[in-house]
Amino acid sequence: MKLILGSQSPRRREIMNFFSLPFQQENPDFDEAQVVFGGDPAAFVKEVARRKALCLKDRFPKEVILTADTTVCLQNRLFMKPESMEEAHGMLRELSGKEHVVYTGVCVIQGDHCFVDAEKSLVQFHELTDPQIHTYHKTFFPLDKAGGYAIQKGGSLIVKRIEGCYYNIMGLPLHTVHRLLLKAGINLWDFLKSV
Repeated sequence: MKLILGSQSPRRREIMNFFSLPFQQENPDFDEAQVVFGGDPAAFVKEVARRKALCLKDRFPKEVILTADTTVCLQNRLFMKPESMEEAHGMLRELSGKEHVVYTGVCVIQGDHCFVDAEKSLVQFHELTDPQIHTYHKTFFPLDKAGGYAIQKGGSLIVKRIEGCYYNIMGLPLHTVHRLLLKAGINLWDFLKSV
């Protein structure tokens, strides 16, 4: 069985490579701006993930499709992928010293069955100076990351505390992915790789 990972994210690829389950990455080619935020971040990321999966269903009607969408939320404002370095700097300035919530919606489609859910994690940043933010963005490219930051590797230097799933903050919450893939007949325990 081959899984279609409907994402170009290297971080999601890295997480799925924890397992020996064969998969191929495909671009769902979906414009997230088509989904209007109605005030519920979990519902928003679930709908974006679902629409991404539906974009791939015609191309891969017999495969299991896995998609995800991640956003950062502060005081009911969504921080998507920044469109410029200036916007990325502004995001970190706003998030500096504050606690925010990271939501990831996950969708699994198998034939006519569609399984979707969301997970959330709390993240609190240290107070960040402008020179620190500029150094951070010179080191970690922010434009392909919700909120303009990465939690993995040295990127965690900006993080004071997290509560919840670390991999959710990376963009693919393993518990939710495992639970939804089980509904499609895929048990990640069967594909666990030794280290």
